[in-house]
Amino acid sequence: MKYNVCMVSDFFFPNQGGVESHIYHVSQCLINRGHKVIIVTHFYGNRRGVRYLKNGLKVYYLPFPTMYNQCVLPTILTTLPLLRNIFIREDIHIVHGHSAFSTMAHEAMFHARNMGLKTVFTDHSLFGFADASSILTNKLLKFSLADCHHAICVSHTSKENTVLRAAIKPETVSVIPNAVEASMFIPDPSQRDPDKITVVVVSRLVYRKGMDLLAGIIPEICRRHPDVQFIIGGDGPKRTVLEEVRENYQLQDRVVFLGALEHSQVRNVLVRGDILINTSLTEAFCIAIVEAACCGLQVVSTKVGGVPEVLPPEMIKLAEPSVK
Repeated sequence: MKYNVCMVSDFFFPNQGGVESHIYHVSQCLINRGHKVIIVTHFYGNRRGVRYLKNGLKVYYLPFPTMYNQCVLPTILTTLPLLRNIFIREDIHIVHGHSAFSTMAHEAMFHARNMGLKTVFTDHSLFGFADASSILTNKLLKFSLADCHHAICVSHTSKENTVLRAAIKPETVSVIPNAVEASMFIPDPSQRDPDKITVVVVSRLVYRKGMDLLAGIIPEICRRHPDVQFIIGGDGPKRTVLEEVRENYQLQDRVVFLGALEHSQVRNVLVRGDILINTSLTEAFCIAIVEAACCGLQVVSTKVGGVPEVLPPEMIKLAEPSVK
């Protein structure tokens, strides 16, 4: 049977990240299997209205302004008229929400259930239990997933976390690890500098990704190993911290910032490196690790969340999230 599927999230292209890439590639695979897929998100700058991507993938950029961290203001009622119209017009059978942080995903699933549609939710993140933001988010998740037909997590650690946070039955949750298109990440040793050991970082430069930890280890590694250089791809509020470290330790010739990268540019950055370093403080599944392994890099990562499940032990070096 062929289904009409609506993917909903606050996070989609032109914003860059693992969730955005996952939604796009899953949608393309479903289209290739004969299903109809549309994507609903909020507008990004001048990108608003309806746009078409590869294979006729239809994207609705709805006129809802963001409040915080690329998420729209939670109102429930404001989104109802547009979402209801889209679900009816596109004859949607399944509404698939992505990310526990996405207001639009939760509201779309709520409206879909009231319209008698099937709902699926994919949780891409790990979350705590004690701080105020965690308590509020977990309350929302319990409400949102109370009658969700099925949930998907990207690692077994993520599944345990979601089951506890949302108080749902484990049998309603499946573990489906993220995947990458291996043909897009073919190694190219000729791009590497034979006289240097190049460490690559491809990440959003935010606290959760361990940028303060990275700022602590860069000077120490450069002091111990004169032949090491860093290439940092990505952008975010912690970029200024890393730039200050580069200036304070006079590492301008050994630490290069590339800024925000489109997903199509990631492979060309990875093949220039020998080592990928991931300093995340919490991570359900790090897709950059898989991409780096495809490109033939040695992976070094913090031992957090679902990261130990991503690669076999011989392909990854794990360490506690500490400068020491």
